[in-house]
Amino acid sequence: MRKPRDYDSELKALDDKAKLLRGARLTQLGTLVITTRADALSIEELTGALLSAVDTKDDAIREEWRHRGAAFFQTPGRGSAGKADRIASRGTSNDGGQASAAGDTKPQ
Repeated sequence: MRKPRDYDSELKALDDKAKLLRGARLTQLGTLVITTRADALSIEELTGALLSAVDTKDDAIREEWRHRGAAFFQTPGRGSAGKADRIASRGTSNDGGQASAAGDTKPQ
């Protein structure tokens, strides 16, 4: 007879892994905000910029944001480029668009 599966321990292991992944994602997003210097914006400005990026349906604008984000991560001489490159490579073009949107709304 087969040994019964321990569903409780499997669910706990999956829950623990999900918590680790959520924590890593938050850390990566924080690093992205700091790397793009979006932390200089007020929380309201940053939130507004991100909400505008999420609401934007224009593919041309999103593609422009994606190109700008890709160029940002390829800029030589940035101190945190290595970690930022790893963040960018795991994200989607939607994430790049959101991060670039925050950079587009810097107060002048």
